[in-house]
Amino acid sequence: MVTTKSALHFFQPASLSGLITTVHVDEDEWAWKSRGDPVLHIELRKWADVMVIAPLSANTLAKISNGLCDNLLTCIVRAWDFHRPLLLAPAMNTLMWEHPFTSKQLDIMKSLGAQIIDPVSKLLMCNDKGNGALADVNTIVERVREAAVGGVRLGLGVT
Repeated sequence: MVTTKSALHFFQPASLSGLITTVHVDEDEWAWKSRGDPVLHIELRKWADVMVIAPLSANTLAKISNGLCDNLLTCIVRAWDFHRPLLLAPAMNTLMWEHPFTSKQLDIMKSLGAQIIDPVSKLLMCNDKGNGALADVNTIVERVREAAVGGVRLGLGVT
């Protein structure tokens, strides 16, 4: 699992003890010391057979659709082999979801081969009711199963 600094507002990696074996943060990216040492975003990209970013924030969508790579997660996406499945599960306020930039950025990601798991309508974190909430976990799991062939190593990004 790879998490952005913003995602750490919503959970503590220690709370996943026993569920997730490793939670990587941006600081882990800089463990290498010299040429030839493993670079984490490349090693994770090589390791994962499927990558899921759930929830995908508007900020991270904007970054990856424009090729920016300023944190561990976006670096993995920039190095991703699009012959392997990349699933994106956006979650954001309805106004952000309906913004014209969002559909353009999703179209860019789809043109690269990413699969979008559409958000759902419900009461949002900001107390608005509307479309933009993260899809149901069972829906995300089913989409991963459909995208995966055989046993896979799953890379999970949280933004």
